[in-house]
Formats: sequence, structure tokens, C-alpha cells
Amino acid sequence: MSSTRTAVRTHWVAVRAMLIFTAVLGVAYTLLITGIGQVVLPAQANGSLIRSGDEVVGSTLIGQSFTDASGEPLPEWFQPRPSAAGDGYDGGASSGSNHGPENADLIAAIEERKAQVAEFNGVSEADVPADAVTASASGLDPHISPEYALLQVARVADERGLPESEVRELVESRIQARDLGYLGEPTVNVLQLNLALSELG
Repeated sequence: MSSTRTAVRTHWVAVRAMLIFTAVLGVAYTLLITGIGQVVLPAQANGSLIRSGDEVVGSTLIGQSFTDASGEPLPEWFQPRPSAAGDGYDGGASSGSNHGPENADLIAAIEERKAQVAEFNGVSEADVPADAVTASASGLDPHISPEYALLQVARVADERGLPESEVRELVESRIQARDLGYLGEPTVNVLQLNLALSELG
């Protein structure tokens, strides 16, 4: 009888502890952190969405393709880096290729992409930066290097009938510095750049 009473008491203590911790950590803590996020960093807490008028066109955190229906890059837009996520920038299939630097398939893909980027932009293969031919680890990186953005200026300006100097100035105004002044490398968000480009004409 005593052992039964002890077992019941032990189980009841465990159930109460579970209910208390669920309420505190599963509900109260979640509401607190969500509330702090909404007050301190509302844009980030809601997905860092980018709007064009009343329409959500993307997020500053997730890249997207600028291609036609057949998957060919549109020359009037700045192009992102390659993506290994699904068919390209698929948020439901975020991943890299997981190929090492000596993988024959990766080397072949890089060489093929280098030739395509050089031809598409009318430059030498030697001028094509690494991020133009390699996918990020997530496959969703929304940024490219300033070098890759500037390499595309002449093509975009020509396609849109804009002065090259004006498009170059736009790119330079969109270069984001290193985080805290020393972390990472300068970057350009492709979607934000293309939205600004659309306002030029």
C-alpha cells in the first residue's frame, strides 16, 4: 500500500512539474520572446519581408531567381549566385551540393558556369568572381559580391537603355559593409538592387 501511495505521489509530482514547465517555457517564454522581437526588431521578427507597394515580393534573407519560364537568366536584371536548393532557391529544399573542392562534378559545373557567366556578360572568364559560379551552403543566399554586381553593370545598362554610370552608381549605393565593420565581406542584396533598378526604368 505504501509503495502504491509513493508511486502515485511521484507521478503526480512529475505531472505537475511537466504542466508548470510547459506553461513557463512553452507558453510564457515564447510569448515574451515574441513580444520582445515585435517591439525591438519587428521587420526581422516578421521575416524581413520586402514590399513593392502593397505586394510582398520577397525577403532580404532569401534569394530568388530572375529567369524566364524556361529557366534562362533575364539579361535586364542582376543575377544572383547559383543555387543548389531544389530547382534553385527552393525554400523547402535548402541545401548545398555537399561536393568537396576536388569533386569532378563540382569542378565541371564551375567551369561550365564560368563560361556561361563570361559570355552572358561579355567579359573574360578570368574576370568572373567565385560567387558567380558557386552556390552557398544554404542554396538561398540573397547576396552577391560587389565584384559580381559590378561585372553585370554593362549588360544591365545596355538592356535597359540606361547610362552605364547611372547603373554603376546604383550598385555602389547598394553595397552593404561588413557586419560590425569587420565580420564577413561586403555584399549586395540582389532583390533590393533589382527593385531599385526597376525604379530607374
